[in-house]
Amino acid sequence: MMVTACSSPSNNEVTEKKTQRPILVQGPMPIEAEHFAERLENVKEEKSGDFVFYIGTLADYPVIVAKTGKGMENTAAATAVAIERYNPIAIINQGTSGGHDPSLNVFDIVLGKRTVNLGSLKTADKAENEGIDPTIWKPMDLMASEGSAGEDPNAEKPRFYEGDQALLAAAHAVKDTYTKGKVVDGTIGSADVWNNEVDRIKWFHTKYDTSVEEMEGAAAAQIAKAYEVPFLGIRVLSNNKVNGGKYNPNTASANQEYVYEVVKQYISTATSK
Repeated sequence: MMVTACSSPSNNEVTEKKTQRPILVQGPMPIEAEHFAERLENVKEEKSGDFVFYIGTLADYPVIVAKTGKGMENTAAATAVAIERYNPIAIINQGTSGGHDPSLNVFDIVLGKRTVNLGSLKTADKAENEGIDPTIWKPMDLMASEGSAGEDPNAEKPRFYEGDQALLAAAHAVKDTYTKGKVVDGTIGSADVWNNEVDRIKWFHTKYDTSVEEMEGAAAAQIAKAYEVPFLGIRVLSNNKVNGGKYNPNTASANQEYVYEVVKQYISTATSK
């Protein structure tokens, strides 16, 4: 009788697969998360509160897509839950955004070389009937001086979160795969505010050098920084009021297709080391 030998993975291979830390890809709304989640293999779904995590694989590597919900509070909480629960090796916060830079058009993609909170502001000291002037409000660095009442002059400047260099390198390596617009480095601004006033958008563009605005990235970047997890924001312009670019919902899936290529590239780099 012929006996066929069956090969089985070594203990080292089994241990390696069990200890691979996943890549976390975040999207606020279904339109910004579920297209990517559908590309994963071996998917299972987990929930925590209102947050949904699609846990699967891409190129045999663990990848989690998190549907965080809109806004800074939702995103901060979802990021902390994901880090504590899944211990990701890297975080990409991606989705749609509104343009601040007149040279950028709908379907262009901004890689967050920097991400900044546009909603952390300190108003001027004005008495009753002295009016309101948002153009002289000062940025407030929430991380500058714990325990202070906000009077520290060192706290009156924007906090920029730098995009991780290895994630940026992966994004640059696959720029040519994206053919629906430009892919550029820039500054992503975030706040629980939807700005439609063109002059205010221009003010942010001048003061913070913002390329786009959205409502999540800086919150994720802040939590990732606290846990020392590599982070990158990737945002596609779905509209641009400063040059008349009209809203196009198809930008959400286009961005996810590009981010899919970025994740594949990052996996190939990480696993080759």
